[in-house]
Amino acid sequence: MNSDEAAILLGYCAAFDNRNPSVVAAQAWGAALHDVPLDQDAKDAIAAYYTTTPKDPDQRLWILPHHVRTLRSKIRSARLENFQYEPRPDETTGEYLARYRGQVQAIASGRFPAPTGRLQLEGGPHPRVLAELEALGWQGNRTISDEGASIPQPRLADTIRRTGPLGVQCPACSAEIGHPCKSGVSTAKHPLGKPLAKPHTVRRRVAAGEPAVDPARQAAEEDRIREASRLALARIEAEQPAPKAEAPAEEAIPDAEIVEKETPDE
Repeated sequence: MNSDEAAILLGYCAAFDNRNPSVVAAQAWGAALHDVPLDQDAKDAIAAYYTTTPKDPDQRLWILPHHVRTLRSKIRSARLENFQYEPRPDETTGEYLARYRGQVQAIASGRFPAPTGRLQLEGGPHPRVLAELEALGWQGNRTISDEGASIPQPRLADTIRRTGPLGVQCPACSAEIGHPCKSGVSTAKHPLGKPLAKPHTVRRRVAAGEPAVDPARQAAEEDRIREASRLALARIEAEQPAPKAEAPAEEAIPDAEIVEKETPDE
């Protein structure tokens, strides 16, 4: 689109928003839409823009070049909704690309009518599915024996499993499937525990198919706890004051005997 064609397009816009096209505006629109031709799709894009109700009823609609480009692409893509390339036998890669681009361009531009119906898949069931059906008694008329009908079928909700740690119940905090893990501290906003950003380690292990408790890791953790307890006990014993030595007991002095002095008889 050149500036002259852009001036024509701006005149079409003025019929909706009463703008005053100018030479400078035409040159600017021509530069912004240099790879977009002035065709009926471009005009239909402007009409589609002014047909849409704005979010704010008091807002004034004012179309810009990028609106024309986007809406025109949507109009052309809608014609290709049911398009499927029809190959030719023994065509080369270059022939395929040329014919494919030609068909897309012809249908997107509206020169050829767009396909109206969706193509249906053809062919029988997968061989593995066919073998399972035959094992249940299927003979081509989609009939299944009563034995197969009596087998309890799981519910669809039970057969769908969510991937990742949230696909299993957490053994640590008992969080249900699909719910995040919770901390053990309750708050006013989260009385059952605040949701954690990352699942518990044991939940990730169970989701990965690993045992909930790794024996080697559990043994190492027990050794670490015993060693920490031993060091703590040794530190406590070292901080205890040494017992004071008892003073030697004084030797008991035997009681003195009072001896009365005998006086001679007078």
